[in-house]
Amino acid sequence: MKKHNYSAGPCILPQEVFEKSAQAILNFNDSGLSLLEISHRSKDFVAVMDQARALVLELLGLEGKGYQALFLAGGASLEFVMAPYNLMKVGGKAAYLDTGTWAAGAIKEAKLFGETVVVGSSKNDNYNHIPTGYSIPTDADYFHCTSNNTIFGTQMKTFPTTEVPVVCDMSSDIFSRVLDFSQFDLIYAGAQKNMGPAGTTLVVVKESILGKSGREIPSMLDYSKHIKAESMYNTPPVFPVYTSLLTLQWLKNLGGIAAIEKQNNAKANLLYSEIDRNPLFKGAAAVADRSAMNATFLLNDEAHAPIFDEMWKAAGISGLPGHRSVGGYRASMYNALPLESVQVLVDVMKALETKV
Repeated sequence: MKKHNYSAGPCILPQEVFEKSAQAILNFNDSGLSLLEISHRSKDFVAVMDQARALVLELLGLEGKGYQALFLAGGASLEFVMAPYNLMKVGGKAAYLDTGTWAAGAIKEAKLFGETVVVGSSKNDNYNHIPTGYSIPTDADYFHCTSNNTIFGTQMKTFPTTEVPVVCDMSSDIFSRVLDFSQFDLIYAGAQKNMGPAGTTLVVVKESILGKSGREIPSMLDYSKHIKAESMYNTPPVFPVYTSLLTLQWLKNLGGIAAIEKQNNAKANLLYSEIDRNPLFKGAAAVADRSAMNATFLLNDEAHAPIFDEMWKAAGISGLPGHRSVGGYRASMYNALPLESVQVLVDVMKALETKV
């Protein structure tokens, strides 16, 4: 039976990426060696890293605009530390928007480096919406936001205009929609949503914002050192970077971000229309802030949960339960999830009406 993978991450990737990466594990570039055993300094892998970094900037429309792309380790959680380490001045401060669990994690780490101003928060409403009406201090060293909140199913549709550098955690919606990416000075994203397997983190940084903190930065946490070493300061995560390259090539061949955005909107519209139509369900996030990547929803009557759970599992659906901290259901519709899989879920939701 075909599986319909709604996992929030690690998540679905294109089938052709699985096939090509699997072949590379057996024999990479007809070298007779596995991708898992080649030297990261070999000509073949250096080419992979160079291509992946260049393709990131091409897809984001940031070529020739003073940005560098890096593939690092440590996940987005390490970037919670690296961003303030590199950007918050000694004795300075940073502004943060609190929109969910991961945003709160970033705030916690930033407080270790200096004054951290939370300019807006939806915590008191269980993060069911994106705060509005906040102002960003003009003397902040940077403003940090999280574009998509995987756990709570909210997504920033617009971003504030400010004179201070803008840092954005795009872990769960990178490469999913068209944005003016030049409005951001630092973007970071764990690979395991729209780009590749867990194990590498994409960082896109405008070089002109670096070197102004006035603090000594440990080498492994210094963006400038990673840039100088062309993202190879230490042994890179070879397999995740290669798989990310394959996924980026797949996206480019589809027509890039504009093409995938149309598909993502179609998937989100299909599912949210059923959530709103079906009297057995209700959405968990404010309508205006609903995420196109992670649709969170609830049963109006939890007594229906056993039969619904049995039905979606029988249909080959996987990864639908909501995050353990919030419950309910979460349909993660990342780039590689086909519209067909969303239709299967919608059909199950409609069928539930006839059974209860």
